[in-house]
Amino acid sequence: MSIAASAALLVALAGCAQSSDTAGGSGTAASAGSSDAFPVTIDHAFGETTITAKPKRVATVAWANHEVPLALGVVPVGMSKASWGDDDGDGVLPWVEDRITELGAKAPVLFDETDGIDFEAVADTRPDVILAAYSGLSKSDYETLSKIAPTIAYPKTAWGTTLEEMIEMDSEAIGLGAEGKQLESRLRTDVADAVAKHPQLQGKTAMFGYFDPSDLSKVGFYSTLDQRARFFEQLGMTAPKAVEEASAKSTEFYLTLSAEDADRLDDVDVIVTYGDEALLKKLQADPLIGKIPAVARGSVVLLPDSTPQAAEANPTPLSISGGEDDTYIDTVAAAAAKAG
Repeated sequence: MSIAASAALLVALAGCAQSSDTAGGSGTAASAGSSDAFPVTIDHAFGETTITAKPKRVATVAWANHEVPLALGVVPVGMSKASWGDDDGDGVLPWVEDRITELGAKAPVLFDETDGIDFEAVADTRPDVILAAYSGLSKSDYETLSKIAPTIAYPKTAWGTTLEEMIEMDSEAIGLGAEGKQLESRLRTDVADAVAKHPQLQGKTAMFGYFDPSDLSKVGFYSTLDQRARFFEQLGMTAPKAVEEASAKSTEFYLTLSAEDADRLDDVDVIVTYGDEALLKKLQADPLIGKIPAVARGSVVLLPDSTPQAAEANPTPLSISGGEDDTYIDTVAAAAAKAG
């Protein structure tokens, strides 16, 4: 069962009543949560935010926050436009589009965040709450958004929010905390079911890397603060020593290692990265990076850049699939098998 289907089932079981408001003529929002849940106060990196009454109009900014209310049957009045991973240019990722269709709703207003948050566009949707538990908001961003509506920022570190924290914080803010916990449980079960089909994943080390074909003097990788790297834990995999050590010393979600130190990655079983076969051939031909065992034997998962397949690797409430159609987990498992 896919996560989208699971979320739909969860909403049906919860018996969520749907009512809508129109935003700017293009977005709709289902009435969120029970009024009994309010007031609610949520702690985050910039202090705390109190929401005094049930939000009727929910807006979200930054990557994937809109997927929490959508998974729980609430359609935001506005959300960030997908500028990466969008397959048809409509600014909405496929699994999000599918969920909106399932809910029989109109597409929300899309905020173009290419050059930062469009505060005017957010304000125009007249939100009662703004969700940004998974984000890299600056203090200035937060203060400006808070003048528009109560805003939920990330808990501790920019872009370091776990999937569970995003679901918990965003769902609580709209009065659906209990339903959010059920969603978390369902996601864990679906992923576990998918992982059970691939015993070769267990105990393998994995790194989510980034390689610039025009400059192979460095090996980039996402730290264990990042959801892409953290998701490996749910697959029964661990971080290689170099990634683990570097992550422990940093609060950044992305780090680099000199290619001259590529031998520190000898214990990596699987590398996931953005690119194609041409990139792999270039890596294998490189005198330093090519000596990394995972690169040499081809235990590399190549995600076509700026495609839904690449976006899916950053786990979100609607993109994770724990069923037979989960190509991402299948592909990682295939690369793990090459490691023996």
